Amino acid sequence: AQKLAEFCGVKRMAVSYAGLKDRHALTTQWFSVQLPGKPTPDWQAFASQFLEGRDSAGKSEESISVIESVRHNRKLQRGALKGNRFRITMRELSDSSDQVFEQLQQRCEQIASSGVPNYFGDQRFGRAHSNLEQAEKMFQRRRNRLSKHKRGLYLSAARSWLFNRILSERVARGTWDKQIAGDAFMLDGSSACFKSDVQMGDTQADDTNAKEAHDELDDRLIRKDIHPTAVLWGEGNVMVSGEAKELEKSIIDQYEVLRDGLVAARVKAMRRACRVIPAGMRGARVEDNFVVSFELPAGSYASVVMAEIFSDLIEP
Repeated sequence: AQKLAEFCGVKRMAVSYAGLKDRHALTTQWFSVQLPGKPTPDWQAFASQFLEGRDSAGKSEESISVIESVRHNRKLQRGALKGNRFRITMRELSDSSDQVFEQLQQRCEQIASSGVPNYFGDQRFGRAHSNLEQAEKMFQRRRNRLSKHKRGLYLSAARSWLFNRILSERVARGTWDKQIAGDAFMLDGSSACFKSDVQMGDTQADDTNAKEAHDELDDRLIRKDIHPTAVLWGEGNVMVSGEAKELEKSIIDQYEVLRDGLVAARVKAMRRACRVIPAGMRGARVEDNFVVSFELPAGSYASVVMAEIFSDLIEP
């Protein structure tokens, strides 16, 4: 983004992109540059600066190529993406036996069918969880001035940590992909949520209606039409009640500094799906390597999927 700004003679804020990509990877990504009333730059001239991984001064650089360019009347905004596609190759496996490759293949098929717990990846918390530590310091010393970027980073780390702890408890209870009393659900492929209104009544008719509603939710969960959710903590309505509310409260109350700090920061409570289903999930042996490809919605982590693929093969 900085190189684009320099090449186009604009301020850095005129260049934008929808989200970050992996640091060590071959990535494809859209950028937008605000150039109202100005001619389209020579993008191939821009790319030529990075031929064979070296800039115009001969200094080692990451290589860049321009695949496509179009004019558009809107600037890209952060978060304006549906998801990411991944193709990951595992090389030099410590065990490259036929049995291991077969297990990896079966695990990919299982994940394609059942999904994985939708944890935030460890990178969310910084090296050695430094972002989480800084969040605690920020909440305990509220007068400290921080840049908008750092403040957002630390708030996100705090909320993500609480979500992961709640999800971890649901995984331990075997309910990360099942409903519990008072749950809230998210529609697949959407951020829209709704609260379960299933309640046992005082009459047989009420109980029958409640059972039918309960069974309908179970059916929708099996079809992957909806997913259970956990709170992204903050002020306001957390949507859940009953067992779901008690579970979330029991976890959040263990982290008073994060709990109170997020509310004091006026962060609004939201929901996040406990389950994510990688689309187009495939795993295949290529010589002595194992290649995995899949798609994830924005906000879900490939590192979490990869950890789940290998989880059954790693000795405790």
